[in-house]
Amino acid sequence: MTKKEIEAEMAELKADYSRIQGDVEKATSFSVDTSAGEKRLIEIEDRLKELNRQLDAIT
Repeated sequence: MTKKEIEAEMAELKADYSRIQGDVEKATSFSVDTSAGEKRLIEIEDRLKELNRQLDAIT
């Protein structure tokens, strides 16, 4: 992946993370199960870590 591709994916993941985090917070306030959203947040965090490692290797 190029630096621009990595940065673009990171930006998309960060936007998804913010949206999902908001959904989880809303669901929590209504006592709705949030396990699927929380799992997705962890997956996004892991992917962002990997992309950061790739970005560090490029620069």
